[in-house]
Amino acid sequence: MVNLQASQLRPLRILVSGMIAADPHQGGATWAVLQYLLGLQRLGHEVCFVEPIAEKALRPAGCKLAESVNTAYFHKVVTGFGLGGRAALLLAGTEETVGLTHAELRAIAQRTDVLINISGMLTAPALLEPIRTRVYLDLDPAFIQIWHAAYGIDMRFAAHTHFVTVGLSIGSAECPVPTCGLPWITTLQPVVLAEWPVAGEITRSAFTTIGNWRGYGSVEFQGEHYGQKAHSLRQFLSLPNLCSETFTPALAIHPEEKKDLAALAGNGWQVLDPGEIADTPDAYRSFIQGSKGELGIAKTGYANSHCGWFSDRSVCYLASGRPVIAQETGFGRYLPCGEGLFAFSTETEVCAAISEINADYARHRRAARAIAEENFESGRVLKRLLEQVEVAA
Repeated sequence: MVNLQASQLRPLRILVSGMIAADPHQGGATWAVLQYLLGLQRLGHEVCFVEPIAEKALRPAGCKLAESVNTAYFHKVVTGFGLGGRAALLLAGTEETVGLTHAELRAIAQRTDVLINISGMLTAPALLEPIRTRVYLDLDPAFIQIWHAAYGIDMRFAAHTHFVTVGLSIGSAECPVPTCGLPWITTLQPVVLAEWPVAGEITRSAFTTIGNWRGYGSVEFQGEHYGQKAHSLRQFLSLPNLCSETFTPALAIHPEEKKDLAALAGNGWQVLDPGEIADTPDAYRSFIQGSKGELGIAKTGYANSHCGWFSDRSVCYLASGRPVIAQETGFGRYLPCGEGLFAFSTETEVCAAISEINADYARHRRAARAIAEENFESGRVLKRLLEQVEVAA
């Protein structure tokens, strides 16, 4: 159990596990983990990071862990953000590491107060079992729960003592997603405001976003289809023809998706390659901060489930003082919308939001930053998360 009274006298010892290097050169995915690491550090806690990586994920194929592209990227990120000496890349199923040794990781686990295990990635018993408070952090609501409940996929819940999700509606009457019999604690996504200051000059006068056209397989649950970003964006293909605005999404889309690529280009979408403009944390930040704002398209799995998911990417736009127009997933019940942040379900609502933003862009910039400060600031979000874990315990 986390003793909050004691945590006010001494820093907690927190081990975080998540993915940075298993799929390297994904600036946004890297930031999703960094917000927790850096945010917990700024609260004064002693934070270490371990990332398990499967041998099949090593690049180039067949190389050794220490010689891999994955390790080079991992080293660049952890040293660049001051985490050197407190992080390890662990070859899954072995004791082989880069960074902290396995013996050092075992010693850290013995004295750790809290494990924050993103998607349950860390499975090594020697590192899990000594930690009394083991938090499963779900960043992919609806899919995680449906995979487990409807498809019988082991999502590694059993090794944990607490269950946290960024699906703000999970467990509520508005959301049909199964809880898997678990008492889910809901949380907003944190942003370290010092790393995401208010942006200055717009270098790309367009509404942008960054994401994958397809992330992984779609699922069915109780007759409802829960799909990917591709399924959502197809519903809004005509937007550039309806709104007097430029849309420049950076989408990882396979060249063989010729029909969709032609439809996007034919309707005026200016698609960029995220591998070229957002392959590092710095490049990702520069792209967001240079944009006019975000048009955030959600996976249909998030939208159809009304799970209340709100993107960590959108939070970065808000923190940068860039207005966000985001597809409604149920988050509108929990966040202030109408100034700086707009929820939409139709093309008409997008066009109306753009007109509103363009009528007083400076006001919406200020409102966007204020939403980030009041709702997503890492100290506020992570302190509350630790408090909720204490209450649940």
